[in-house]
Amino acid sequence: MIKGFTKNMTKFLVDLAIFIGFLLALDPRMTGIDIHEWLTIAGVAAIILHLLLNWNWIAGITSRFFRKVAIKSRLNYILNWLFFVDGVLVMLSGVMISQVVLPLIGLQASQAFTWRQLHSVTANLSLILLGLHLALNWDWVISVVSGYILKPIFILKEKSESKPGEVQG
Repeated sequence: MIKGFTKNMTKFLVDLAIFIGFLLALDPRMTGIDIHEWLTIAGVAAIILHLLLNWNWIAGITSRFFRKVAIKSRLNYILNWLFFVDGVLVMLSGVMISQVVLPLIGLQASQAFTWRQLHSVTANLSLILLGLHLALNWDWVISVVSGYILKPIFILKEKSESKPGEVQG
């Protein structure tokens, strides 16, 4: 492991990649349908990694959910389940209307309007759920950014501004 590179920083980088990928995939007209579909498939792998990195929290809250759990944790847990179910519906409907991936494996996409509508509604809902998820975890984001990114930058800046031979204090 790289010195100073912790599990929190790994989680942050995975989450940042998911967030950027999500924003790019949100509008297939921006990226094109090919990138939209492949980026989303790659996103599934990143989300699985996100879940694995947070498995201790998930298991801990699951085992204590009906006992004493902080309201923020309980709310975050419920929101995460809603986000997960919504994500499954986005992915399922996306696969059903796929114009790129399905034809590559010899399958034809559904032309049913219901699948397109479900995909659109659940994708829009996921944007709201992502915003709520980010808001509930904002203190963690700030902590990681300030502790692992800003603090080292300021330390390097201070060291570079000090005069040779000058004692840091």
